[in-house]
Amino acid sequence: MKLRLCIPLLLVAGLATASAQVASHAPTRMLRPSSTTAPDAGKPVARVNGAVLTDHDLLREMYAIFPYARQHNGGVPKEMEPEIRSGAMQMIIFEELVYQDALRRGMTVPAAKLQKAEEDFRRQFPTPEKYQEFLNFEFHGSAKLLREKIRRSLLIDTLLLREIEDKSAVSPAEAKAYYDANPARFEYPESFAIQTISVLPPQNATPAQLKEMRKRAEDALRQAQATRNYEQFGVLAEKISDDDYRVMMGDHHAVDRAKLAPQVVQALLALRAGQVSGILQVDQAYTIVRLNQHIAAGKRKFADVQTQLRKELQDKKRNQLRAALGRKLRDKAKIEIL
Repeated sequence: MKLRLCIPLLLVAGLATASAQVASHAPTRMLRPSSTTAPDAGKPVARVNGAVLTDHDLLREMYAIFPYARQHNGGVPKEMEPEIRSGAMQMIIFEELVYQDALRRGMTVPAAKLQKAEEDFRRQFPTPEKYQEFLNFEFHGSAKLLREKIRRSLLIDTLLLREIEDKSAVSPAEAKAYYDANPARFEYPESFAIQTISVLPPQNATPAQLKEMRKRAEDALRQAQATRNYEQFGVLAEKISDDDYRVMMGDHHAVDRAKLAPQVVQALLALRAGQVSGILQVDQAYTIVRLNQHIAAGKRKFADVQTQLRKELQDKKRNQLRAALGRKLRDKAKIEIL
């Protein structure tokens, strides 16, 4: 887990009336929301054991979840807003609970670490003037308030590192045990890596149109047989094929044998890699297939899947630990949605 000192900030009209012009100058990263409520700090939206979270906190987290707000005129699409708002509310409540737990445990931030975090944060701004503009807008010019926000974020990160990240590590032995216990998951079926050129009939094709289709297919076959490699066949597919795979040089990648028409499988079994089939009729369509690779059924080796498998198992464990921590912290907490 990458420690989250900051969350994205997209200041938009409505976030803070007259000061909204600062939006285009603010950095794209911002500290976690805080329960500290200062004058004009926003409308309360929740209380967590008495600590107030505001609509400013909520909006920042919504933009963290939906970082494309700039592409939507500074807002969240209406149809997505309820879900994003709900997720953001849960996140700011969770982080406030984590912060309070860190304080109960007597956790502290070393002075050198806090100083470095402050310096890193300031470097996000192109000039000292832009930094001061941001400080005035968000913290009424108070470097002390900013320092407290940074300290809060570092405490949250430290506790999450201790309770989630450190405990979610998955060893190679654990990953191997999962691999051995779930063999079917790593098996793959017989498949064919293919490219195609297809001639498709128009809707309600007339006999004359079907005859013209056959002529087109025969011409396509002559050109396909003249190609010598993947690229040449692919360029031809882009030019003359009617199917949707033409935009990918006709490449279907590896297709499970069971998903191919019997006549296509029969033709492919007679080809060597790099060879082109004759004209194959599937329903009313004419298709020419190039075999790139015949892949026998098998099982992926542990060495080939180990890295991704460990990441997957770690993500799962991380989510479980985070959910468990959230339930534990909420169990005795007093949470009010305002």
